[in-house]
Amino acid sequence: MPLTAKGPLKRSTRTLWTLLAVLLPIGLGAVILYAQAERALTRSSLETAEEAIRQFDLMLDNSDIAARALLPQVGQDCDEVRQLALREQVTRRPFVRSTNLVWRNSNYCSSLLGNYPVPLVPEDYVDGRLKLMDGNPITPNTALLVYRWSEGERAVLATIDGYHLTNALRLISRFAHLRLQVGDHWLSRNGRVYHGSPPPAAVASEHLSSSHYPYSVSSGFPEGSTWAYMKSQYPALFSLLVFLGAGAGVLAHWLQKRSASPSHELRRALDAQEFIPYFQPVVRGDTLQWAGIEVLMRWQHPKEGLVRPDLFIPFAEHSGLIVPMTRSLMQQTLQALAPHAQDFIDGFHIGINITARHCQDLQLLEDCREFLAAFPPGKVLLVLELTERELIEPTPTTLQLFAALRELGVMIAIDDFGTGHSSLGYLRKFNVDYLKIDQSFVAMIGADALSLHILESIIELSGKLDLGIVAEGIETAEQRDYLAAQGVDFLQGYLFGRPMPSTEFVAALARH
Repeated sequence: MPLTAKGPLKRSTRTLWTLLAVLLPIGLGAVILYAQAERALTRSSLETAEEAIRQFDLMLDNSDIAARALLPQVGQDCDEVRQLALREQVTRRPFVRSTNLVWRNSNYCSSLLGNYPVPLVPEDYVDGRLKLMDGNPITPNTALLVYRWSEGERAVLATIDGYHLTNALRLISRFAHLRLQVGDHWLSRNGRVYHGSPPPAAVASEHLSSSHYPYSVSSGFPEGSTWAYMKSQYPALFSLLVFLGAGAGVLAHWLQKRSASPSHELRRALDAQEFIPYFQPVVRGDTLQWAGIEVLMRWQHPKEGLVRPDLFIPFAEHSGLIVPMTRSLMQQTLQALAPHAQDFIDGFHIGINITARHCQDLQLLEDCREFLAAFPPGKVLLVLELTERELIEPTPTTLQLFAALRELGVMIAIDDFGTGHSSLGYLRKFNVDYLKIDQSFVAMIGADALSLHILESIIELSGKLDLGIVAEGIETAEQRDYLAAQGVDFLQGYLFGRPMPSTEFVAALARH
């Protein structure tokens, strides 16, 4: 392929310089890599624990609001308050599964069961406020977090379903092992509640307590994570290359004889306009009418033919060339589609991927303004999809850019939601409009119950946050019917159309 090195390193002698060029840099580089990997994992573990505290505090804040609002109702007849007050709080408060009224330590009224007296032991609650259960008569073997607010002989219970808790433990970080601890019980990512204290993580173990509620969170990584991180990230690559170039004439000679570096080849291809747009249709979930497209980048290499994006996009992001490449892609897209805008429905979605590099460049605003100006007003809705191969930080430049984009009418979507650096963190930090469900969850429809629960939780989360939702990777009628029944707004996948070049798309658009 275009960006692969050709030929192994040639060793002509076994001299002292060769040994210095090979053995010494590897030894020093390994030490540097290991130290940086340990620091990075420790920082990641701490940030993960902090984010978990923020998410669980948010859930409990809603439970606290519901409990305080219901406290004046304690002592009233259950049938009078159940239909209105209790169920209203369950409906209005995110994450709250049920509410209960308690008089003189008797849980006499439930939003789920009505008048169903159950004795309550206040000492079972940590600081009299929190209790982590491994189930109840309605949902046995399913975790449940109970929040208690009391004044004198009156008390209110508000419960949080274990699905919300375990989904947060899974989605906040795909790699770190997160655990929620309340008193002498703790909840793991698998949804099970254990007695005692959670075992400390083998790598980068962190333990944080909430400053608002009596619970704590532990985070860390399994054995061998440091070496795995080193192999996948290479944070000290440049240090190694500098040392190799200064101390090893043989290796430097080999580097100079390479036909072309990845960045050099990408610059050549950009100047030659070899990066071209492919369009994949996006359809409405209810009518299956074409509602827009996602613009995908392909490399039309003069010798290799059509190159898959996973073989060059990471190099483009790493070198910073992804920004001018995307600008070229937007210009080609408007040139191809603007003459056919009359065939679009109003508000035709055009989705374009952006990365962390774009979010630090205010030129993106001008690129979007130029793009929208090529179409009649209201004809096109531009959606920028945040990819998560690199973490996007909420710097002043990024926040200024997002605010200006929103004023311009540009919408923001989180691509591959649930699989990147910190999707839940993005929802908190950035004002987004759409979530795109990753195809790995869609592929499990009808096959994997756990992934289906995650998928349903994402759909439920989007509804509570009033966000649009797009499901990608749909290949079967079963997946289409399930997602349509769940009320997913837009669908995308091979079932509706593969990515196609502009000429083929224009012809297909006329048929639709």
